[in-house]
Amino acid sequence: MENKDDEVKKSQVVEARARNISHNVRCTECGSQSIEDSQADIAILLRKLIRDEIRSGKSDKEIYRKLEEEYGETVLYAPKFDLQTAALWLSPLLVAGAAAGVWGYKKHRQKTNVHIMALNLVRGVPLTPKEKETMLDLLIPPPQGLAPSSFWSRWRGR
Repeated sequence: MENKDDEVKKSQVVEARARNISHNVRCTECGSQSIEDSQADIAILLRKLIRDEIRSGKSDKEIYRKLEEEYGETVLYAPKFDLQTAALWLSPLLVAGAAAGVWGYKKHRQKTNVHIMALNLVRGVPLTPKEKETMLDLLIPPPQGLAPSSFWSRWRGR
């Protein structure tokens, strides 16, 4: 009885590991499905190969490495980080950094355009309401005991 229970548990472990690996391997024929979800002939063969490798005692890493060697890196859903894939992995950070840089530059330009607004006042060019608000924020000192206005204090006030 114990022998049969051990055998059932072992087959459940093999099945769970095989399913986990199969979910992380792309079908080479379908391209958009994992081999677990695909019914293509190659997917069926790969699922069988994975189960056979598990039964022979190989680790998950060894199985992934074998699949990568035979079918290329694109067969894995999570490619490794190396020089070729660095741009792919780092592109979200680069885009976020560029957006932050543009935002910071615009904020800086908004503050440094005060001299242009002052020149326009001297020349008699009327200010827009936004320019008037900016000039008043810069020229009127804050009331005693209060900190200068900031983005957060203006945001909370709205």
